[in-house]
Amino acid sequence: MITKLRGVFAAVLISCMAVLPATGQTQAQTLEDVRMDITKLSELMQELRSELLITGNSGVSQESVGTILQRLNTLEADLSAALGLVETLEFRVVQIADDAIRRIGDLEFRLTELEGGDTSTLTTPPPLGGETDIGNGGQELASDEQRSFDAGVALYDAGEFQAAAEQFLTFTTTYPGGPLTSEAQYRRGLAFAGLQDWGGAARSYLDSFSGAPDGPFAPVSLYELASSLGALEQTDQACLTLDEIGIRYQNVSVDLGAQILAQKQILACP
Repeated sequence: MITKLRGVFAAVLISCMAVLPATGQTQAQTLEDVRMDITKLSELMQELRSELLITGNSGVSQESVGTILQRLNTLEADLSAALGLVETLEFRVVQIADDAIRRIGDLEFRLTELEGGDTSTLTTPPPLGGETDIGNGGQELASDEQRSFDAGVALYDAGEFQAAAEQFLTFTTTYPGGPLTSEAQYRRGLAFAGLQDWGGAARSYLDSFSGAPDGPFAPVSLYELASSLGALEQTDQACLTLDEIGIRYQNVSVDLGAQILAQKQILACP
């Protein structure tokens, strides 16, 4: 029984170390999994407590039983605290996700209004991160995907911004949820910016961020989104978006940090 307890306890500790300090990252084991592990461990400890109380007089001194029970009480208190932390983290994650989805919805509404579109057709934004079911058609598909992406980059580098925007749209439509999708949406935003189509740029940057909020292009996509909103004279939203970068990402590059400060000065953000 004790060997079994040690094994489960070790597994839970590893789970907690992997999940609790990294709430902003995608983990193989969810907080709900950790909650279930903690509950299971608590049940095993209750079984061990009962077993000790029943067999305490059979070859085990009362002093030893008392010491073990005291340690079990301490462990149970720690488990209760850990379970409380998991529940707190779950609540915070849900709050952050709901707030982000609401803000994305607000931006979608504003951009659609600015473009003269029909706001009644807008639907609830998808969950942050989008779909994670990415197909793999083999090396040939991967090569075609890379060639399609490189074609868009080449068009942008040649100053063919409209053609680049169209190519990146074709790419994201053909390869949704792929490893290059977020970057393609970001680069499509750059192409629209080259055309001074700030509405199209803002929408592309928003798609890049919302599709991969923990990806490498998420912070710079938010920055470019803020710049585009500033060009659209949506100053309040632009300043809020710049603030969001500092809230969500603590370790942005020095260059991006300097750009954010400069943009805040340009927009006269509070």
